[in-house]
Amino acid sequence: MENQVNAAFFKPETYSRFYPPMGGASVPVSIDKGGEFVILPGFCDVHVHFREPGFSYKETIASGTAAAARGGYTAVCPMPNLDPVPDSAQTLAVQKNIIDRDACIRVYPYGAITRGEKGTDLADLDALAPDVIAFSDDGRGVQSESMMRAAMERAKSLGKIIAAHCEDNTLLHGGYIHAGTYAAAHGHRGISSESEWRQVERDLRLAKETGCAYHVCHVSTKESVALIRAAKAEGVDVTCETGPHYLTLDENDLQEDGRFKMNPPLRGKEDREALIEGLLDGTIDMIATDHAPHSAEEKSRGLEKSLMGVVGLETAFPVLYTYLVRPGVLTLERLVELLAVAPRERFGIPAGEEYSVWELGRKYAIDPESFLSKGRATPFAGREVYGTCCLTVCGGRTVYRDEK
Repeated sequence: MENQVNAAFFKPETYSRFYPPMGGASVPVSIDKGGEFVILPGFCDVHVHFREPGFSYKETIASGTAAAARGGYTAVCPMPNLDPVPDSAQTLAVQKNIIDRDACIRVYPYGAITRGEKGTDLADLDALAPDVIAFSDDGRGVQSESMMRAAMERAKSLGKIIAAHCEDNTLLHGGYIHAGTYAAAHGHRGISSESEWRQVERDLRLAKETGCAYHVCHVSTKESVALIRAAKAEGVDVTCETGPHYLTLDENDLQEDGRFKMNPPLRGKEDREALIEGLLDGTIDMIATDHAPHSAEEKSRGLEKSLMGVVGLETAFPVLYTYLVRPGVLTLERLVELLAVAPRERFGIPAGEEYSVWELGRKYAIDPESFLSKGRATPFAGREVYGTCCLTVCGGRTVYRDEK
């Protein structure tokens, strides 16, 4: 590779011109003369699950950050559905000690909104604030409007973001995939789109009333996109994310396999099209993987009984490059903005000497058995994609190198 790529690409003094300061108007990328390799800013994922402490058989900080580095990520934000839940300075310290010991890239943990993520009492937000990137009860929606209002008011006073998993439990009715044509045809119980957008609607009203900085996690429905677009036009301090699988797959791609089960579920074609429109007009601010590993046994029970969650850190860029950039839906610069720049700007995550080098022309089939993550469940298994990460550098250190 050293004979093919200009050696200047790897010098820190030349890298600065590829990564504009936060708030930059453009996102330059650099391609070698043959167009074969590209150097990109280190990606930043504000929504991952690394399962440690409490569930290290699914993933660890070590395996999760190794997988992230292989995917070109140099900063990640793990969600707080752990054991113990980081709902106080003491419980957060358990996670932070593991991060300090084992992480190979930068890791910025979330603190919980409520104690134990049970939705009944506020977590110790004041004590958590100095050491967390934001507050979230990801994995479940905050059901109580008064509790969410109190959380937003406190987060506002602390200068922190509330990042919400929006899900109204009263509208779930035992569903586990999208309530659409596939569920009806195959006898599955469906999750309505309203279970997501109804809580988005509530939270946007609360964010407008409180002035809290609000972020919507894993948007999946056309109604949510429309609500967020309207709220932004009204001046509400809101951003949102969606995932690679919601942008490139829909219910028509479902198979009777646990690797297609996640929460929120793959929605209809019209929802996927609305998400892409939201990317193009700026309604959707960033792309996050919601990397959510489980054991092979937990994902082997089919659509009905498998646990919800798929992995995505090692496939995000190749999938998005293959299915959105190569066909001309997005430019490469816009994709880099969504993966690297916008997440850092919204969450105040600094960009240092962090970048990755990609070979864009190599075509290959995604093989979950090659993953560095402990998780193997991906709806993209066997899909042919372009884009191989050759090298990732974080803080001036090589954290991943493709020895091939």
